Amino acid sequence: MKTLIVGGTGMIGSHTALHLRDEGHHVTVAARTPVAEDSPVAGFPVLLGDYTAGTFTETDLGQFEAIVFAAGLDIRHKPKDADEDEFWERTQTGGVPRFVALAKRAGVGRVVQIGSYYHQVMPELVERDPYVRARSRADEGARALADADFNVSTLNPPSILGVIPGASTRRYAKIVDWADGALPDVPNFAPAGGTNYLSVRSLAAAVGGALQHAESGKRYLVGDANLTFREYFQAVFDAAGSSIRLEERDEEHPFMPDSAIVPGRGHVLSYEPDPADTELLGYPRGDVERALDEIVAAVRASRT
Repeated sequence: MKTLIVGGTGMIGSHTALHLRDEGHHVTVAARTPVAEDSPVAGFPVLLGDYTAGTFTETDLGQFEAIVFAAGLDIRHKPKDADEDEFWERTQTGGVPRFVALAKRAGVGRVVQIGSYYHQVMPELVERDPYVRARSRADEGARALADADFNVSTLNPPSILGVIPGASTRRYAKIVDWADGALPDVPNFAPAGGTNYLSVRSLAAAVGGALQHAESGKRYLVGDANLTFREYFQAVFDAAGSSIRLEERDEEHPFMPDSAIVPGRGHVLSYEPDPADTELLGYPRGDVERALDEIVAAVRASRT
């Protein structure tokens, strides 16, 4: 299948590109800038464009049988001085459905959107959180375009564990330094609360399954392990070989500030994905520990 991955140079997009290539897809990555030499997808065909600016054309997209949309921006990407309503309209609420509508006009047969889990697990957040509301509307707007000839589905994953060279490795490097005792000013605790975690390998497999088997117009809640934040940070420490045992405190942590905990500190956002959906999509569960071992090894390899 000729498949385009929008956001194909990001952490999720890169892993998905590699997985789909191994499954036999003819993969092209779409990105706003040329691919870096150390990118996992260096050497893949590249289509330059920016969905938020409307630079893709029907001709660009019409050469593909399927598109994976892995470029949805989140709260980490919003500039502090940006107009919130404009930013979310351009990147989520309006931007995603406009891109999917363009794909439909271009004759693309299948689109898999990678969204986010908040609005599906905690729909009450839609009314009070602009980011969650934008994700919800992007999901609904894209799937509303589905019909018998245009298969559109959404995968709504939780916190994704994985790295590629660059920002994602640097983000985990701070936690590994902390586990190694190199950051003595960071106290050894985790904030109250927790969530579900899924490895990027599992998510990439779910994308492959959705391209083959997803019901058009359906959203799928995917996930793996429910962990408190203390359990999550402790698992990183264990993977790093640390003997430190972390405690839980109901206070803000420098590596997980309250602004990054969408449901609010102290809330454990846990759930179990539908077993039938998991079987249909064909993604592995029980992969979090392996993913954290891989992340720690990648961080340490980046220092050599």
